[in-house]
Amino acid sequence: MKQTKSLGKMLKERRIKLGLTQRVLAEQVGIKASHVAYIESGRRRPSLPLMERMATVLDLDRRELFVLAHPEAKGMIDSGAPPSRPEAPPSTGDAWQQFVNDRSLLARYNVTQRELKALKQLSLLGYVLTSREFLAILSLIRTAP
Repeated sequence: MKQTKSLGKMLKERRIKLGLTQRVLAEQVGIKASHVAYIESGRRRPSLPLMERMATVLDLDRRELFVLAHPEAKGMIDSGAPPSRPEAPPSTGDAWQQFVNDRSLLARYNVTQRELKALKQLSLLGYVLTSREFLAILSLIRTAP
């Protein structure tokens, strides 16, 4: 049986492979070294913007990091087959603008400013391409404990 890797373990292994200390990684992503230690030990989960910065610095797949940090979302973004890594992350700017500018859709689903802020951060991951996907994620956010 394959053992699942934790977010902290993956980040630590990659950091070490790149020859970075916790302090150097922390400086590159704009946090304290103690916060890196908390994330690597599993005592903290990084915010979405921090996860984006860590993925960039450590050259890791954003989707994989997101699923490790939020395993409850795996079914929402994973069709069962491992995704092929795109040459460049897909642009979600258009999808995000279309979603946030659709006032009737936002009103129909009673999307709050707090939810919009969370969805905007999630759009930084680069994998949400339609308003429908934003709504599916919104549903997940609303039902999460």
